[in-house]
Amino acid sequence: MKHGWKTALVCADTFRAGAFDQLQQNASKVRIPFYGSYTESDPVVVAMNGVEIFRKEKFELIIVDTSGRHAQEESLFEEMLEISNSIKPDNIIFVIDASIGQACELHAQAFKSKVDIGSIIVTKLDGHAKGGGALSAIAATKSPIIFIGTGEYFDNFEVFKTKLFIDKLLGIGDIQGLYDKIISLNSEHDKSFIINAKAGQFTLRNMYEQFQNFMKMGSLGQVISMIPGFGTEFMSKNDEQKSQARLKKMMCIMDSMNDIELDHIDGAKLFKSQPGRYTRVANGAGVSLCDVKDLIVQYSQFYKMMERMKGLSKFGNMQRNINSINMQRITSQMSELIDPGVLSHMGGTSGLSSMIRQLQQSSRTDRS
Repeated sequence: MKHGWKTALVCADTFRAGAFDQLQQNASKVRIPFYGSYTESDPVVVAMNGVEIFRKEKFELIIVDTSGRHAQEESLFEEMLEISNSIKPDNIIFVIDASIGQACELHAQAFKSKVDIGSIIVTKLDGHAKGGGALSAIAATKSPIIFIGTGEYFDNFEVFKTKLFIDKLLGIGDIQGLYDKIISLNSEHDKSFIINAKAGQFTLRNMYEQFQNFMKMGSLGQVISMIPGFGTEFMSKNDEQKSQARLKKMMCIMDSMNDIELDHIDGAKLFKSQPGRYTRVANGAGVSLCDVKDLIVQYSQFYKMMERMKGLSKFGNMQRNINSINMQRITSQMSELIDPGVLSHMGGTSGLSSMIRQLQQSSRTDRS
């Protein structure tokens, strides 16, 4: 829709209770026409009728949503084949739940055995889910990932960028994505912060303000995962609420700091050179000494990241530096994320290395 396509949505999920109402509500939110049926139980008929109506009305993009299915549900796969044969889609999209991990490979093989998968969407990539299982699906279907879902809302649906996906798998982070997130808030204050960040300037007050911004950006896991060396240590597994509580606790600690500490050009250096400040802040915030030291460690991660941004234009130089990371190290780290059986199916580490090169090549196309 953002690109001006005349779009419509068909609900061919007649199996799941509430699917019709949910999809109709979603279509209403994004203001696109919707077709479905409370009375027709055959998804093939619903799909055919919906597509026929919207084709007559000259819609350019018709999305047909079908019910989810498990690799062992043979009848549902036959149903999917019937739907495909009846409406003859231009593109069949396989939607993967990233949280199921290596089970993605089994489902991908089952789908591929019935229909020709044209592309892939990976969902639930917020929080701890890193999408390593999506690599298995890519190997099984030889189809590209086109979109990823990083949250529950429509704004959390993003175009897939191959290189950034690899960076997050390796814990390198997504500096460009973080930059875009901050700029999207569209305030003069944040633009000023970016200018300071590019100059390599970052204070504890800056970190406090950016923590406030993180709370506005949506999924904390999504935002934190963009920060090199920060996400995996900060986020609690399977529990974003605990991580949000930790973020608020860190902000509470900074509330007990004075202006000298908040505005010092290198807060970590100041605290280390004057250890008494740790005790004073801990007493003021009602926390332990370890809590304050942990905060300074996290600040140091931010500080180092901002130093790397110094003099960069849209962080292009940083992206080139990341591109130069040794291929052997990348392959070694990524192979640890993949089940040995799946890795063998992909052709071992040499096959994985070849796939990474292909992904890097396509990422250059993404940027051009």
